[in-house]
Amino acid sequence: MKKTLVLGAFATLMMASCAKDYSCKCVVADSTSGTNNTVTTVINGKKKDAKAACEAQNVVLGTVTQTCTIQ
Repeated sequence: MKKTLVLGAFATLMMASCAKDYSCKCVVADSTSGTNNTVTTVINGKKKDAKAACEAQNVVLGTVTQTCTIQ
């Protein structure tokens, strides 16, 4: 009976998600005016998923470029 409980507890821990909070830092640069703004958002999830979500925010619109990276 004890082995079953220990095995069940171990299995539960192994199934637990490894979700954490990750900072996504985005730098918005306007090449016309030469200004840079930094915006940091928090993404909760696994590192691989958080990195993909952060990098999906990379945008180029005319003279404005937004580059995002996980911190």
